[in-house]
Amino acid sequence: MTVTAESPTSFTSLNPATGEVVAEHPVLGADAVAKALTRAREAAGWWRGLSWKERRVRLLNIKGSLTRNLNRMAELIHEETGKTLQDAQLETIMAIEHLDWAARHARKVLGPRSVYPGIMSLNQKAVLEYQPLGVVGVIGPWNYPIFTPMGSIAYALAAGNTVVFKPSEFTPGVGVFLAEIVDAVVPEHPVLQTVTGLGATGAALASSPDVDKIAFTGSGPTAKKVMAACAQNLTPLIAECGGKDVAIVDAGANLDAAADSALWGAMSNAGQTCIGVERIYVVDESYDAFLAKLTEKARDLRPGFDREAAYGPITMPGQLDIIERHIKDALDNGGTAVVGGVESVRKPYVEPVVLTDVPESSAAVCEETFGPTITVHRVRDLDEAIERANATSYGLAGTVFSGDRSRAMDAARRIRSGMTSINAFAAFAMVAALPFGGVGESGFGRIHGADGLREFTRPKAITRQRFALPLNLTSFERTEKEMARVLQLVNLLHGRRYKR
Repeated sequence: MTVTAESPTSFTSLNPATGEVVAEHPVLGADAVAKALTRAREAAGWWRGLSWKERRVRLLNIKGSLTRNLNRMAELIHEETGKTLQDAQLETIMAIEHLDWAARHARKVLGPRSVYPGIMSLNQKAVLEYQPLGVVGVIGPWNYPIFTPMGSIAYALAAGNTVVFKPSEFTPGVGVFLAEIVDAVVPEHPVLQTVTGLGATGAALASSPDVDKIAFTGSGPTAKKVMAACAQNLTPLIAECGGKDVAIVDAGANLDAAADSALWGAMSNAGQTCIGVERIYVVDESYDAFLAKLTEKARDLRPGFDREAAYGPITMPGQLDIIERHIKDALDNGGTAVVGGVESVRKPYVEPVVLTDVPESSAAVCEETFGPTITVHRVRDLDEAIERANATSYGLAGTVFSGDRSRAMDAARRIRSGMTSINAFAAFAMVAALPFGGVGESGFGRIHGADGLREFTRPKAITRQRFALPLNLTSFERTEKEMARVLQLVNLLHGRRYKR
């Protein structure tokens, strides 16, 4: 991405593998963002007024159009991020699956429902509704430019909101094309608008009093800036930030499958995955065999922009310095590069790097690397693996490989993360019904699934008195005798002792 000197109101998106210009886009300022939000507010009234069925049909037609344009979208992702075409196709398929789930399940999850009022309020009809917020601002990332923002866009639209989407300046074309698809299917009102630009454009969206919620994906430091902007208007925020995610290899695990899955989790998309595997803890009895299988597979991987390449370039040039620094720090502190090394950084590519004997205090273990590097650690047992896995401020995702189902489930529950997969990498991301999000420095809030739909609504509680009770406790006319009867009833209902 570069800002052109001749036209400071525009910028170009570049292919990170070739340096070629993909397209030029406008840098939209605060006024343009405000106008987009005004249009979104007007559209929100119409969109909210549609029936569940009418919204579902439109969203399913958007899904159909995106599916018919899958290869075109994937080619654009391929050009703007440099990731392989097949990975771009897979990403688009995942986005389609989530759009489909949100459209089909919104009514079931968010429709009005009766709630049991309790004995003390039997005369009340209690109803819970989930009402749309209005206008949602989505600030998306560059590493998964269609799948990740779709986790907010699809669910916000299905919940009855309109959306203003600010894509990354590295992948603006993906956001523009998505808005074009939606406009063609829903021409009546702009339910999804894309605003292109740099950091100031996103700041204008986050700080506007006319947005009802922000869904942000990006780094922790940037998330804090977005939170500060949102705080000006008490705008609620979903923050999906980075991770230093772990894979644990237990005794009895299928080591061939574990090595294959962990390597994919570490190296796919050039390691530029928030839920990617960056640390592997292997129990002592499996360590040597696992490491041998992992290194053998890693040596066969080759980055590039051609169809035979395993993964593409580093999309954001500045990340190359961080990757190189982490490798050097690991080696300077006693680590060993069993695959690759500092020389693996060949801009704009980074060849596979596998590091062992790296101290837990090193940057390669503590900080998010976001590159095709991985550290492998020998541990005494599963308990030590979990203890080390949780010794981080991040808490996004994790993976457990084990031949014992109960041990694997116990480990998955004990890992401090929002999501964990067993004997597969990031399988939870493919299951649209499951929530996606982290804890700690990895952010808060959830997208995907029923929880993701509810994130873009406000719960509304409604009671309707069906008949008057003989005792009216919320009146200045209540008597001591009436209160005594109520206290007697409460003691009867709730005062008894329970055996342990």
